[in-house]
Amino acid sequence: MKLPMTGGCVCGAVRYEITHAPIRVYACHCTDCQRVTTSAFSIGVSVPGEAFRVTGKELQPVPGGVTEGGRAKTRWVCPDCGIWLCGGVKLGTEPPGYTRHVRGGTLDDTSWLRPTLHLFTRSKQPWVILPEDATVYEAAPPRA
Repeated sequence: MKLPMTGGCVCGAVRYEITHAPIRVYACHCTDCQRVTTSAFSIGVSVPGEAFRVTGKELQPVPGGVTEGGRAKTRWVCPDCGIWLCGGVKLGTEPPGYTRHVRGGTLDDTSWLRPTLHLFTRSKQPWVILPEDATVYEAAPPRA
């Protein structure tokens, strides 16, 4: 992995740059991520909010499900091709210390991605085999 990291949507209307090494790379096995990605899990890259900069068209919010605690989740997508680029609060409104979760598959270079944290494994597909050295949570990890 080389900084800055770059990525974007399929159509090229939205590009981004990440200027800080990731805090973590995780795989979310929740049923919302399975449904939205049409896959077995979603790979996320957690970075400091101030390290994520978007250029091009403004991302549009779409519903992303509801957390177990009842909070509505927001996915931020390209307004043209609909690709899910990140989640969380609206870009530019991040509070200090905020962590942005970027969709790993939208990076230009995905060769280095290796999730070391697996979330919501209680709903993982039975054929998914988790690495022995991974940190695993049946649901969401405890808040720090």
